[in-house]
Amino acid sequence: MDDTDIEQVTLALLDAANDKDSEVQDQVRKSMLTLGKQQPDRVLAMCQDYLLKNPKLVVSHRVVILQTIELIVGCRIEELSAPRIKSIISLASEEMTRSKDVVPDWQQAASNILVAVGNKRINDIMEEILSKFQPGVLPHFFVVQTLANLSDSNVYGMVPFLNAILGTMLPMLGMAKQDNMKWVFSSALCHFSDSILEYLANLDKAPDPTVRKDTFSGEIYAAFDILFNNWLQSREPKLRLTVGEAVGSMCHLMASDKLEEQLPRIIPAIVSLYKKNTEHYVISKSLCQVLEASVNMGSRVLDTQLDSLLVALHQQVSAPVDYSDPPTVKNHNEVLRCFSLLANSFPDRLVMYVLQRLENSNERSRMGSLAVLRHLINSSSSTMESKKLLILASIRQPMADHSNKVKKCVVQVISAMAHHGYLELEGGELLVRFIVQNCALHDTYQSHQRATSDPEDCVHSPHS
Repeated sequence: MDDTDIEQVTLALLDAANDKDSEVQDQVRKSMLTLGKQQPDRVLAMCQDYLLKNPKLVVSHRVVILQTIELIVGCRIEELSAPRIKSIISLASEEMTRSKDVVPDWQQAASNILVAVGNKRINDIMEEILSKFQPGVLPHFFVVQTLANLSDSNVYGMVPFLNAILGTMLPMLGMAKQDNMKWVFSSALCHFSDSILEYLANLDKAPDPTVRKDTFSGEIYAAFDILFNNWLQSREPKLRLTVGEAVGSMCHLMASDKLEEQLPRIIPAIVSLYKKNTEHYVISKSLCQVLEASVNMGSRVLDTQLDSLLVALHQQVSAPVDYSDPPTVKNHNEVLRCFSLLANSFPDRLVMYVLQRLENSNERSRMGSLAVLRHLINSSSSTMESKKLLILASIRQPMADHSNKVKKCVVQVISAMAHHGYLELEGGELLVRFIVQNCALHDTYQSHQRATSDPEDCVHSPHS
């Protein structure tokens, strides 16, 4: 295909991008990408010209063309000339910020181009983005969103810029009055914190190995102060969740004395989110990060929070897990991680609490306790070594439970115990006998019920 043919086909495809049928739009993107891989500079130039000459195109039409630019840039950036890259950056930046109102599809498509270029040419992108991220002026929503996404996709390129970005951002937080701006700042702070932590964990691969946690601690604590003391009280559930998530990530970067000072406020605040939100996974993940940061620094005040923490975590771990619903599975796993972290610091109190809850004949409570026991036996074997006889004695009570759901959980715990040498101790033969007896249970689950069952089921048990 010669240059004239490519131009004619490209132009026809650019016109066809206005089709309302999503399958046609998808085919246009694929065809344009095929042409763009052959002649990236030419096809990109035509896309840019088309957008510039038709400023009043409907949003859906512009979006398909912007998405096409992102696809071509993503796989051919190494072949593009510096002037072409500069002009694409300018175009995407202008498309992203032309409307002061948030128009998600359009602005996200433009933002994605900047992220795609930023994966390889971070300095060029930051020069453009920072020109629209000026001190004392509330930036466009998608400028902040783009910075957040860049810190995700190009950790090593972005972290060296983050100290300056945080310095500029801090005064902006006080200027944010609308929930959507508070949300995007909170989301960005969460992404920035995660990126810094990844950078610090892989300093051997980092371009600047002199970067340290305390480089960011002051700015992160100042941001935490605003988010925690003001925004976490929002009535908007989506904002509360994102602020809670950011607090979890920021805890790892706070100076130890500041974190220790704030822990008696942070932990109850995160735990209280369970009652205010239905999406529990994000809360459990945040709580897990707070606990991990606390345990890592050898917190002394964590001890004072333990009783209320165990009550909240046990409620969560006792909630039914629907294995066809990923968020409930992820929440369950995060809660189990919280128990593991606490077991390393408070093994005696934690195990006694779980075993006491095992005495409760409530089905859900027993199943929760058994899930924790199984997890601790598998993940914290050294911590649990001195507790083997105690656990062996305590498991007998739920073995007598009439609920087949509880029996199934008991079998899973015994299976874990077998792998860690419990059954060789006195009383172990009783547990083996229990397993043999329960192998005779017939399977009455219907096919639609199987979808919600635990993939680690060791026995087929009747629905009780």
